[in-house]
Amino acid sequence: MASSASRFIKCVTVGDGAVGKTCTTVNLGLWDTAGQEDYNRLRPLSYRGADVFVLAFSLVSRASYENVLKKWIPELQHYAPGVPVVLAGTKLDLREDKHYLADHPGLVPVTTAQGEELRKQIGASFYIECSSKTQQNVKAVFDAAIRVVIKPPQKQKEKKKKANRGCLV
Repeated sequence: MASSASRFIKCVTVGDGAVGKTCTTVNLGLWDTAGQEDYNRLRPLSYRGADVFVLAFSLVSRASYENVLKKWIPELQHYAPGVPVVLAGTKLDLREDKHYLADHPGLVPVTTAQGEELRKQIGASFYIECSSKTQQNVKAVFDAAIRVVIKPPQKQKEKKKKANRGCLV
């Protein structure tokens, strides 16, 4: 008989202020943190008991992209070591928006390849680009976060290793 008990997953979104974390509305036990420096001492209090982090940066903010390595990963490693991360590139709709780019001369959006390279550097489980405005891939971000908690990638790798061992006599 299947159990009707459901598991609560604590998913904490982190990233610079104004990268689109709060606009990403999904019905999930979601703890949205403030990225502004004023909250540096308060924000880590929400990390306790986190099952997964969604680390967000804006695809049209090079500074928020760079802060993933400079600020967010060191903070998460210090306060919540070993908790899996899903890397989310936000504001996907603006990356190709001619009006937005014209209003921001010199802006060089983050490419998909750069986001994927950053995922590898920080050891994130997934990298997904999304837009809260158009809802493109928003569900995919949180599906990935849930998947990482329910079926961690390390356990999948261990199963493959066990399956490939064979029998020793």
